[in-house]
Amino acid sequence: MKYKIATAALALMSSVPAFAQEEPAGPITVSGSVALVSDYRFRGVSQTDKGMAVQGGITATHESGAYVGTWASNLGGWGRFGGSNMELDLFAGYAIPLGSATLDVGLTWYMYPSGADTTDFAEPYVKLSSTVGPVKGLVGVAYAPKQEALGNVCSDAACTIFNPGDKEDNLYVWADVSGAIPNTPVSLKAHMGWSNGNPGLGPNGTSIAPTGKYLDWLVGADVAIPGTPLTLGVAYVDTDIARVEENYLRPNFMVSGDSKDVGKSIARSQVVFSLTAAF
Repeated sequence: MKYKIATAALALMSSVPAFAQEEPAGPITVSGSVALVSDYRFRGVSQTDKGMAVQGGITATHESGAYVGTWASNLGGWGRFGGSNMELDLFAGYAIPLGSATLDVGLTWYMYPSGADTTDFAEPYVKLSSTVGPVKGLVGVAYAPKQEALGNVCSDAACTIFNPGDKEDNLYVWADVSGAIPNTPVSLKAHMGWSNGNPGLGPNGTSIAPTGKYLDWLVGADVAIPGTPLTLGVAYVDTDIARVEENYLRPNFMVSGDSKDVGKSIARSQVVFSLTAAF
């Protein structure tokens, strides 16, 4: 129904005099998307106990290059960060054209509503992207300075609610590449990332670098459905986290509850499917 209404609206607009259609675009554009994914993987590790997630985000961009936005997803298992059932990210930055490339500098604030107080953290980032023909490339660095959410569990007698533990930092370096296959709705994509941070014994037994240092990668494809804002995606996701490292983090690092995958690792290879609608 929505697409029929949109088609009718376009037909109506086409009958309006030309001068009525030449209204200049405003200085701010708003874009966003909603998605259904079979598993929410953050830097290779499942944040939903290998279960489905509903995700969505919206971004407002000024013509100067400044932008602000938010993104959210449901959580499960390891990803619940102190009991939260939701991740809510707030981000802002500035994209600067550099010849044929774009430099993007910003900050993401990771929030876990209703979770423990020490789980929220801030992570500045710098990204450099460029396009050569049909191929898009990006390299990025995200560094979260020392914060309680990234620290170790406090186990000595001095620990109190006002002094829950130490503070640690986290570094993430990554590269993405994607490209459309000519004359098809198919695009191929790949990702490689490296984490260097505090092992997964943070204030609530979770960490964004579960084993301190590890690699994550992804290869996949997206298919744009012609005539719709929908995109189907499939990706193979994996990490180099060893079984001995996983065992050190159990039981937090395995699927819990009544899932058919109960007891399985949340960092082993997985094929992830997605359906995204952009607006």
